[in-house]
Amino acid sequence: MRKIPTLFVRDRDGDPRHVTSEPDPSCAWVLAGEGRATRKYDGTCVRFDGARWHARREVKPGRPAPPGFNPVATDPVTGKTVGWEPAEQSAFWKHLRAALDDHADRDGGDGGGLAPGTYELIGPKINGNPEGAERHTLVPHGADDLGDVPRDRDGLAAWLHAHPYEGIVFWRDPSDPACDKAKIKRRDFPAP
Repeated sequence: MRKIPTLFVRDRDGDPRHVTSEPDPSCAWVLAGEGRATRKYDGTCVRFDGARWHARREVKPGRPAPPGFNPVATDPVTGKTVGWEPAEQSAFWKHLRAALDDHADRDGGDGGGLAPGTYELIGPKINGNPEGAERHTLVPHGADDLGDVPRDRDGLAAWLHAHPYEGIVFWRDPSDPACDKAKIKRRDFPAP
């Protein structure tokens, strides 16, 4: 799990919540028309390795990592280390368990059929439920293809403000879960 870069550079001189029109050089492939646009959900990231569930976790500098923490990367600016912790010890375990139980009920079995990979856990008790989900649900990352979306800053701002999504994640090679990705969120742009 690498931190996904934002498509445009943040405005360091103005409002740092917003982006400038300068592309992040690592995301130039998006502006060149490469990749596929998918919906970014507002929840919490979890991962299934085929045998066990893990929850995304950030550890601030100077703080101890939780037991079983598997660090992946440290942000050189903030010093925060991002990685995975065993899901059963995370604050979201009971909600993940509810989503898995619901999946098993709908699947008519033991909950099988969930492939190894990363998922967004959304639902009534996750981040204030901005997605409006009626029950706790697992959404596979990259599942919702948005088709053709604008690839320029102004077009993306208008498109995102016209849709009820948190944002967009561009996948450079949708067949490869480890491919380059780039994100942009509605809140990266000033309200119209």
